Amino acid sequence: QTDSVADRLREFYHDVHLEIGKYSFYMSKIGEKSLFTKELENALERNEVDLVVHSLKDLPTGLPVGFTIGAVLKRENPYDAVVLHPQNAGKSLESLPSKSLVGTSSLRRAAQLKKRFPHLEFKDIRGNLNTRLKKLDENNDFSAIILAAAGLQRMGWEYRISQILDPEDCLYAVGQGALAVEVRARDQDILEMVSVLHDPDTVLRSIAERAFLRHLEGGCSVPVAVHTEVKNSQLYLTGAVYSLDGSDSLKETMQTSIDSDNQEQEKVDEEVQRVGITALKVSGAAQDAAEKLGVDLANLLLSKGAKEILTVARQLNDAR
Repeated sequence: QTDSVADRLREFYHDVHLEIGKYSFYMSKIGEKSLFTKELENALERNEVDLVVHSLKDLPTGLPVGFTIGAVLKRENPYDAVVLHPQNAGKSLESLPSKSLVGTSSLRRAAQLKKRFPHLEFKDIRGNLNTRLKKLDENNDFSAIILAAAGLQRMGWEYRISQILDPEDCLYAVGQGALAVEVRARDQDILEMVSVLHDPDTVLRSIAERAFLRHLEGGCSVPVAVHTEVKNSQLYLTGAVYSLDGSDSLKETMQTSIDSDNQEQEKVDEEVQRVGITALKVSGAAQDAAEKLGVDLANLLLSKGAKEILTVARQLNDAR
């Protein structure tokens, strides 16, 4: 991920020297993503690095004071992928035998797929991509595992993808498929430099999704899912919340105009942070509309009982 961002920056700045720092940390099974993110932010705070590359879905909607997301790159495939055990080649989730065990580390995926495919059983599986694929291939415990398609594609492992889950089967996680560049908020030169990497549509989709999640007070400990689309200057946001077993859910769609042709563009040097994102050169009015869309959709679901569903889900998950 880091190398791909560095390559993009080199395309824009031929005279800038970029040194890639490789960090590896021991991560406990509990909160491994947040611990890893924190270690990278510590390196950023100590001025050991000037920018850090993350999967956007791993970054909380509220960043620590002094940090901001200075760039959100063009979103890759945001959907989830099914990777089958070799002995199940040619099958799909629907055609797997009854009681087949499917591995996923995501409450969001499990909640949706339990309801969609009641003949299957789901079990937690942990580790990085290599570890999970090894557990699938070398043991006979799992018939399939569910992973983010973008992660497999970035690693060059598209050939392992047996099935892409469409929105009817499984809505994706907030920010899934997009890379984010985190920087020190005070570093105007670095902010300006990385801002060329912003993809405007991905920025607006991400702001809407993150505003939705933050207003719901959601996170990785509760099943919250989204789908966004930009079409004809309209931003569409579908958001949903689920009980852990998927039996209880709420799902709604809203849209807003992001046409900035007749709206005053935000000044390039105005540093306004929206749900952790500072998007220079992207219309401020469009960003405001995207953020409001996320909040409005969250409020709609909250008015229909989303808080109760998520509270129970969080309590049950904490008790596991």
